[in-house]
Amino acid sequence: MAKHKKKLKRLGKQRASWKGNLSFGLVSFPVQAFNALNPEQSDIHFHQLHAPCHKRIHYEKVCPIHGRVSNDEIVSGYEYAKGKYVEVEPEELDALRTETERSLTIDAFVEPDTIDPIYFDGRMYYLAPDGPVAEEPYAVVTEAMEREGRYGVGQVVFSGKDQLALVRPDNGVLHMAMLNYEAEIRKPRDVVAAAKHEHIGGRKVQLAQTLIRSWFQSDFDFGAYEDRYREKLQELIEAKIEGREIVAPEEQEKPEVINLMDALKKSISRESPHRAHGHDRRKRRTA
Repeated sequence: MAKHKKKLKRLGKQRASWKGNLSFGLVSFPVQAFNALNPEQSDIHFHQLHAPCHKRIHYEKVCPIHGRVSNDEIVSGYEYAKGKYVEVEPEELDALRTETERSLTIDAFVEPDTIDPIYFDGRMYYLAPDGPVAEEPYAVVTEAMEREGRYGVGQVVFSGKDQLALVRPDNGVLHMAMLNYEAEIRKPRDVVAAAKHEHIGGRKVQLAQTLIRSWFQSDFDFGAYEDRYREKLQELIEAKIEGREIVAPEEQEKPEVINLMDALKKSISRESPHRAHGHDRRKRRTA
C-alpha cells in the first residue's frame, strides 16, 4: 500500500488529462487520468529553421483584419454558411454532457487476453483517485480486479468524443488503455491476401515450429529493450553542439541469402537468444 500511495503521489504532480467518475453498477468514485508516457523518454523533436539565418520558423495565429491574436481572444465557431459562423463556448459544450458522459463506465469485466492488441490505439493513462473520498473505493476495486485477474471494458467521453477503454490493475494502480471501435479496424484479408502455396505443411512448417519452441522465453523481460536510435540521435546532437567529429557507425554485414529450408535448419542450430546474449541481441535489434 505504501508503494501504491507513493506512485499516486508522483502522478498528482502532473496535469490530469481527464477527470470524471469511474463507475460500474452502483459503485462510482472520482478519478483523474494521467498520461502514462514519460515525456523525458519520448521522441526527440526537431524545429524548423530558416536555412539562410538559422532562425526558428514560427506559426502565428492571425486575424485577416486585426493581425496577430493571442489565445485568450480565440473562440470556437461552426461555419453554417460560407463566411458565417456560430460561436460555441466550452461551457455550452460541457453542459451537453450528462452525468453518465462525465464518467468512465465499465460495462463488463473480461479475461486479460479477450481484447486483441490490434484494437489498442496507443494512448495509455494511469487513473488516480481524485480526492480522499475516492481512495478507499479505488483501492478496493483495484485489489478485487487483481485477485480476480479481470480487466474492465467500458466507454468514456474523452477528447470530445465517445471512446472505448480498457481498465486493468497494474501493481496497485489502475491503468486505462484507449481502444479503437471494431468498425475502425480493417479486416486482415482486406489488406493482405492469403499466402497461396500448395505445400504449406510438411517439413518446413515442422522446422519453423521447432525454431519457435527453441526461442520461446517463459521469463521474457520487456525492460531489456532499449531505444538505441534515440541514444545515438542524442549523441549526434551533443557532438554537433560541442563541435566534435561525428563518427558514422560501422556497417553490419548483410545477411546471406539462402533458401527457406537451409535458413530454418541454420537458425535451429544457433543458440537461442535467451540462452546466449539475449539482452544484447534485443538491444541491437532495437537499434
